[in-house]
Amino acid sequence: MECRHCGSAIDRPGDYCLVCRTPSVDTAVLELGRERASVTTLDGEQVVGSRTVTTTPEPESEHERRELRAFAGQIADEVRRKRPEEVYATGERAVVRAVREQLHHPFYRVDGENPVERVIDRRGDPALDVVEASVAEKLGGAHSTLIGGRRGREALEVVAAHPHVKKIVPGPIDAGGPSSRSGLRAKATRADGNGNVRLLVRDGSSVQENRVVTTASDRELGERVRAALNDALVEEDFGA
Repeated sequence: MECRHCGSAIDRPGDYCLVCRTPSVDTAVLELGRERASVTTLDGEQVVGSRTVTTTPEPESEHERRELRAFAGQIADEVRRKRPEEVYATGERAVVRAVREQLHHPFYRVDGENPVERVIDRRGDPALDVVEASVAEKLGGAHSTLIGGRRGREALEVVAAHPHVKKIVPGPIDAGGPSSRSGLRAKATRADGNGNVRLLVRDGSSVQENRVVTTASDRELGERVRAALNDALVEEDFGA
């Protein structure tokens, strides 16, 4: 198998060429089951290759945790050898979380059947700017007005880690709402005309509305960011 840019030998379709230092793909789509996962790579709208990774889950114990980390590591290694610009994932939440922890690529959820086709269909959507600022910069440092203590800050950190979030502005706390028995919950609500969203964080009977400034320029693009934020919150067990 050869690099299509310089003709040097590569091991698998879509591998990054170490000779001419040129990527062959721009996107990886991960379909993640608990026992079987596929990594499909795309260059534009063209499928370059696909590889399957399998595992045998261990009984619930420390062995299972090690086995899941090893499974996620194999998937992450397959992505890293391609060096895509972005990664889309669908499937078992525990596997998605374990893989994401081992990758540093822009990482997005994709839902529904035929995830590869859905990602290709999105090619015509306007691109959103990526914010390179750290989570701390987006949060504006430590705030004494965040509800939920450490757990509340962790929820905001999940949102701040998203590449299309510019800044989070904490809002006032309303302590008169109905009490939640499910622990701290967070949810991004409908985008406004400028593409920004509200993040509602509820802890017991207290609710805080935080303004999330995004790189979206209108409501339609803001809704894409909102959906991605809620997916991330659900994956981290903050979802309302």
